[in-house]
Amino acid sequence: MSVLPSNLSSSYALEVIDVPGNVRALRGDTLLAHSRNAMVAFETRLAPVVYFPPEDVIVPLGEITDLKTFCPFKGTARYRDIILPDGPVPNAVWTYSNALPESVRIEGQLAFTPGVADQILTETGPIEQPGYASASGPVIDWLLREAGFIPTPEALTAALGEKLREQGVHVTRISVMIWSLHPLIAGKNYVWDLDAEEVSTFAPSYEIHDHPAFVNSPLRHVSDGLGGVRQRLGTDYAENSFPIMEDLRAQGATDYVAMPLPFSDGRMNVLSVTGDHPNGFSTANLGLIFECIFVISRFYEVFMQRENAQSLLETYVGKRTGARVLGGEIRRGDGDEIDAAIMFCDLRHSTRLEEELSKVAYLELLNHFFETTSSVVQDCGGEVLKFIGDAVLAVFPAGDNAKAACAKALASARGTIDALRSHSHCEGAVGIAFGRVTYGNVGSKERLDFTVIGHAANVAARLCDQGKHTGHAVVFTEEVLGDATDADDLGLLPLHNVGAPVHCYGM
Repeated sequence: MSVLPSNLSSSYALEVIDVPGNVRALRGDTLLAHSRNAMVAFETRLAPVVYFPPEDVIVPLGEITDLKTFCPFKGTARYRDIILPDGPVPNAVWTYSNALPESVRIEGQLAFTPGVADQILTETGPIEQPGYASASGPVIDWLLREAGFIPTPEALTAALGEKLREQGVHVTRISVMIWSLHPLIAGKNYVWDLDAEEVSTFAPSYEIHDHPAFVNSPLRHVSDGLGGVRQRLGTDYAENSFPIMEDLRAQGATDYVAMPLPFSDGRMNVLSVTGDHPNGFSTANLGLIFECIFVISRFYEVFMQRENAQSLLETYVGKRTGARVLGGEIRRGDGDEIDAAIMFCDLRHSTRLEEELSKVAYLELLNHFFETTSSVVQDCGGEVLKFIGDAVLAVFPAGDNAKAACAKALASARGTIDALRSHSHCEGAVGIAFGRVTYGNVGSKERLDFTVIGHAANVAARLCDQGKHTGHAVVFTEEVLGDATDADDLGLLPLHNVGAPVHCYGM
């Protein structure tokens, strides 16, 4: 006679039954547990799990470990080591100390992690797994066939909500929190609401981690690896009670689940679903989402990887350059010849300042200089290509309007010098030249740099130095002059490593 469930659903279900007679768990010749009150949990498409009362586990147990796992209809499992003569076996047993209502029978019982017990012996014969049924259905079919063509995370979130409702899941709200690698943005939060016309997207700063609304929220709980959260909003479940539950209850919600959305690198993101069915979510409802969670996670991971790549490239090489690299210009020699105004700006007296100021103060000053210059350049339509020591290299592509590019560069120089004057130690020098440059990849096989190379770039750097000798904050070539009327004509100036003198102006 075998131990089998009575009627395990082919969609998703959990059934816990008593195992009659004596049940023993062994690891080799070592008896781990011996009980007449064991139970077995049958869960769709998973191996049966035998649960023992704690007093019937014979081997010594270690303290509760840091490992936690979450099931939306069982709860958060906590783990312990078992202590054997040849040493401890880590995370060998788990228990649900506060099981959810669907699994209340196994609350406080102990189960052995797969592979820990070699044999589970019963008086009534083997515990057999029900006939295997492949995971299938409209949601899985949609994930396999259609979801991969969805272009944005917002559209994916909306489509997921609509698809779940099509299958009878009374979901009214979905929130997806994805943590990022952006220097300013902690992550992206996509929120689909049944009554809203479109998905809301939030991009909180890193200050969110100290905000009370986040600190006492399911998002932090799950992100910190503390397990998932399930709360029937009509009941008092003290372990996972958060202020947001009251808000959701006031909106008519009856059930809430927040579960880990793990990325392949181990980062823990969060998917939460809220429903309004009078009886809350069924095990079949949650099993449908739970079985698909890793597939859903991979779609969001692809979206976030691209966003991360774009934001990191924009941060380190600039917006235009980042787009070109992301677009495929990644081989040495890739690039174009363009007409552009090149601006070179450096921090005056930097050597003296570094000696006089503390390291912290000097770095703060340098960051202020870079931030000010970059902000003005971007506002004027240019792009910062790189920081070189205490200097900034920026480019203003001409396209078909060289005069406009020069005017933007000159406006950027004026704006930068004016803005820097607000800081007592911060004084800049700017050189601008216009001409044809190569805009692309140079470097070694292992290390490439996207930059501009050419006569105009060399001249701009030399003019930046020249201003220190002429007493002008900004020095530029004749091509850049345009309609400027407040510039001093400096005539032909010989520049270091530039073959012919260059006609320059200063202001």
